[in-house]
This record gives sequence, structure tokens and C-alpha cells, in this order.
Amino acid sequence: MELFDTFIQIFGSGIRLGVPLILACLAGLWSERSGVVDIGLEGKMLTGAFAGAAFATFTGSAWIGLLAGVTATVVASLIHGYASIDQRANQIVSGTAINMVADGLTALIGNAIWSQGGRTPQLSDTALFNAITLPFAESFGAVPIVGSIYRHLISGHDIVTYAAFALVPLTYWALYSTRFGLRLRAVGENPAAVDTAGISVRGLRYSAVIICGVLVGLSGVYLSLAQAAFFQPHMSAGKGFIALAALVFAKWRPWPALATCLLFGFLDALATRLQGVELPAIGAIPVQAIQSLPYILTVVLLAGFIGKAIPPRASGIPYVKER
Repeated sequence: MELFDTFIQIFGSGIRLGVPLILACLAGLWSERSGVVDIGLEGKMLTGAFAGAAFATFTGSAWIGLLAGVTATVVASLIHGYASIDQRANQIVSGTAINMVADGLTALIGNAIWSQGGRTPQLSDTALFNAITLPFAESFGAVPIVGSIYRHLISGHDIVTYAAFALVPLTYWALYSTRFGLRLRAVGENPAAVDTAGISVRGLRYSAVIICGVLVGLSGVYLSLAQAAFFQPHMSAGKGFIALAALVFAKWRPWPALATCLLFGFLDALATRLQGVELPAIGAIPVQAIQSLPYILTVVLLAGFIGKAIPPRASGIPYVKER
């Protein structure tokens, strides 16, 4: 039973560590399903995290920080959309530019304002999204197995975490059960056919880019206002790229994307748990080796364990309207 409780606690930590991956992965899914490749998720996460922490610091409100973070990432997404959709620029180059600019600009502005090496001040509890204890979590937690699951896995998360899990079925429903989702997926496969039907390819792709900005903004805000209580440079630590890897592993589908992100989150939590642990006949595993586990898994999975992953046919290809 003690081993089971330990596993549940690790998995609970994995859920919290997997939330930014889930949101960023869903963001990339919306964008790439419309045919717009977005490798700028890493930079947008940093943008959202910085804007959220900065405004929460000034106002003392987590909700204003959330609004600011999402607004900042939507603006960044629209810039990428303008370059990719209207100017028909190389989408990989545009996304890379966003990553580089966001990485340097957030640290520069943060250091100019607070003179702490780009780090924002520690946020108070009122400026954070705190954990929500569901009814009867403490009393019901004493029940074997079921109580531990309810207390550590279902209860005790913040509102952004619950929103992230709710957005997975919502994304599935929107993409596969609505006219908008059907048209969006069609744009990613055959934009010319959609255009022939009198539907705006540009409008659909911009809609997907905006949705991507909202979701990745939530991911960045979660990093600074829920997982941590501040912003610091490079705090996304490659999560945007891992989210892209999870998207490929999930073959651009919502439910497999959720499972993959939770797997990465669990490995991250396990790596944290194993630091300093002495293993029989091995001894203490180096911290660097433990911390590299999620990234090693990313390489291994993408090296051929997922089968053939076929992206939307028009992914990364600018659409030129025929006259």
C-alpha cells in the first residue's frame, strides 16, 4: 500500500508537470491542423509566462496576469500568422525567430525593470493560481486506494490544470463534431478544395492561429503563476519543443496527445523523485542523467517507435489563391 501511495503521489506530480505540455501540445495541434507549422511554441510560452508574472506583480491579481499572458501570446501568434499566411514566409524561420526574440527580450525587459537578472519578484499567494481542495478530499483520503486517488490525483490542483484536462475533450469535439472543425481540418489537407467551396482559407488559418495563441498563453501563465511563483529566463526549459514532439508522437490527435504529455510529465516527476536515491549495485544516479530522461525519451520515441507519422498534407505550405 505504501508503494501504491508513492506511485500515486509521483503521478500526481506528473500531472502538474504535464499541464504546460498538454496546453502547448493542443496549441500546436490547432495550428498544424490548419496547415500552419508553429515551432515558436517555446518562445510563446516564455512570452506568456513573462507577461503573466509581470502584470500579476504590478496588480496583485492572477486573473489580470492570465489575461495579459494570453493577450501577449495571441499577439505573437498573429505576428507568426501574418508572416506565414499573408506574406507566405517560411514558417520554420518565422517560428525560430519568435523563439529567439522571446528568449532574449523577456530577460532583457525583466532585468531592465527589476534588476534581478531577468527574474521577476516573488509573487504573493493572491497573485497565484492556488491548489483547489475538492469536497471531502481530506476525510475521504483515508480510504485505501480510491481515497488516495481522489486526494492526490483528482483533488489538489489549480484551475488551469482542470481547464487543461477539460480542453482535451473540447478540442476533440470541436475538431471532429463541428462544421468549423471539419473545415479547419480540410484546410490543413486541401486548402484549394476549401477555397473552391467559397470558404476563406485565410480566415480559418487565422482562427487556428488565434486559438493556438490562447492555449499556449495558458501554458506559459501556468509556468509562472501556478507551477512557480515568479518568472525567470529560460524557465520553459524546452517544454515547447517537447510538446511538438508529443504532437508528432500522438499523430496530431487530441487524446493520444494527452496520454503522451502525461507520460512525459510522469517521467519528469520520476526523475525528480530519483535524485539522490541510492540504487542497489549502482549507487546514486547522477542528477544530470535523471534530468535528461524526458529528453532521451523524446529522441527514442521519434526515432521510430511511433510508426509513420504523417502530418496534414498542406502543413507548412503557404496557400496561393488561384486567379
